[in-house]
Amino acid sequence: MDEKKEHATGAFEDGSLPSPSPSAAAIDRPDFSHIDAAKVLRKMDLRLMPMLTVLYLLCFLDRGNIGNAKIQGMDTDLNLVGSQYNIALTAFFLTYTTFELPSNLLLKKLRPSVWLPTIMVAWGTVTTLTGIVQNYHGLVAARIFLGVAEAGMYPGVTYFITMWYCRSEAQLRQAMFYSGASVAGAFSGLLAYAIVKMDGTGGLSGWRWIFILEGILTVVVGIASFFLLYDFPETATFLTPEEREWVVYRLKYQGSKDSGRLIAEEEGFRWKYVLDALGDWQLYAGLFMYWGIVSPLYGISYFLPTIINQLGYTAATAQLLTIPVYITASIIAVIAGWAADKQGKRFHYIFGFTIMIGVGFILAIAGSAIGNLPGLVYAGVFIATCGVYSAFPGNVQWIASNMSGSYKRAAGMALHIGIGNFGGAMASNFYRTQDKPKYILGHALELAFVAMGLVGILVLRYNYGIINKQREKLMAEHRSSESGGLDDAELSKMGDRAPTFRYET
Repeated sequence: MDEKKEHATGAFEDGSLPSPSPSAAAIDRPDFSHIDAAKVLRKMDLRLMPMLTVLYLLCFLDRGNIGNAKIQGMDTDLNLVGSQYNIALTAFFLTYTTFELPSNLLLKKLRPSVWLPTIMVAWGTVTTLTGIVQNYHGLVAARIFLGVAEAGMYPGVTYFITMWYCRSEAQLRQAMFYSGASVAGAFSGLLAYAIVKMDGTGGLSGWRWIFILEGILTVVVGIASFFLLYDFPETATFLTPEEREWVVYRLKYQGSKDSGRLIAEEEGFRWKYVLDALGDWQLYAGLFMYWGIVSPLYGISYFLPTIINQLGYTAATAQLLTIPVYITASIIAVIAGWAADKQGKRFHYIFGFTIMIGVGFILAIAGSAIGNLPGLVYAGVFIATCGVYSAFPGNVQWIASNMSGSYKRAAGMALHIGIGNFGGAMASNFYRTQDKPKYILGHALELAFVAMGLVGILVLRYNYGIINKQREKLMAEHRSSESGGLDDAELSKMGDRAPTFRYET
């Protein structure tokens, strides 16, 4: 589509039409007034979101099922002592964080329908083989290779969503697919409860069957997804040609639509955009926010069954008690995503749910310190989990919305998520064997990370607001000279640093 066709009737859902720039004033504008936006979005949701949700459900299931296996005797059978279980968890993140950036850059080159199913089959195979490891070293090796294979899934899917949905629609979709992680937590406990009944079948322990069966399921779904995943809006066969043009047009001009002058987003790849992402201040402020949310996320994911088990419940009961926690968290996350998109606000929801995480861990610490209050500890972890799964999609979408340029966004999201997941590596060592059954140190460390996350959120919100005001003032001063004499091509290359770009708050 001609990038000079900048102003479409009905191009944006709010009906706003920024003033044309000189280069576009005399050019026919595409007319999208006959496009039913709600209908097109429904078509996209039905074709994209179910499959993406299933993919991430299985991704998180295969990453977190080690927590279920542990309380079913894995640590005893593999003779794990001291911090060896924690080291095995940490090993996953060493490769997981390293391979996220190259994976996201490959996603667009190799196409989502090829790359995502390929890595899915790979990690499903690794998960299956984890069921036959015989010692600590085998477990660590399996976790290292699992990190390599899974590295591209979450940053890949989050980036994929930004290639289909405008930033005013994306958090709901991020929450919808991320709820797969929450459902995976519930499904993992329920599935583990059923699978361990196979204990002794084929001469294998029940915990081994958890890895084997869940890994095989992932491989089967991965093969099917080669035929079920779509690539980009430009090639979507379920959309009409005009609908495809409308979707692409909205995405191209979304960053500047509130500035009074529409500037197309840069699409081509240049290493400069990767370096721009590395040097962007918001990436580093965003990391504090990310760590404040992801550390509790992984602490809960890997240790929730153990924490509940140590409260005095049997292993089977502990598996089942994780289910209501994750189901509730999933429902709240989707509602929060819908509300944040509807209001066009990120800060209030992320900040509020991060405080909710802190409240949860305060209750867990209080219940553990007093003793004999398993219900209070469970309630605290319940509240913290709901906060984590509701804050996390907004945390990722906020940074994604505020990085302009397709490849800068791909690199920035991969770096944000990749470096951010070192928080998971740290959280893997918060809940030590010697601290059971109260785990006060683990809860306290999670609370400290939450406080750090709140600082990062406040820094982002304050600076976004200041920069937006400065750009409004600059645009007003240079309205007659159109952004200080910069033409559309120059503004496009500037991405989110252009005076026409507005940060979401």
